Amino acid sequence: MSTERKKILLRLDPAVHDALARWAGDELRSTNAQIEFLLRQALADAGRMPGSAGRMRRPGRPRRRPGDGENEDPPPGGGED
Repeated sequence: MSTERKKILLRLDPAVHDALARWAGDELRSTNAQIEFLLRQALADAGRMPGSAGRMRRPGRPRRRPGDGENEDPPPGGGED
């Protein structure tokens, strides 16, 4: 089941945004993912994380899945004429 993610407008002090963006880069996350990570951490620490919240994806590039077009066996015959 796919749920649409909520969108919000967030206004930050430019220095706070820059520090957050650097921190996110150090952890191979986008700034948005870093904000979500920190909010989830704060919710968990406060005992307020809803049990229905989905998991965050791991930092970095997503792993390749079979069927993505790469790392697959070539078609029989090599596809050459």
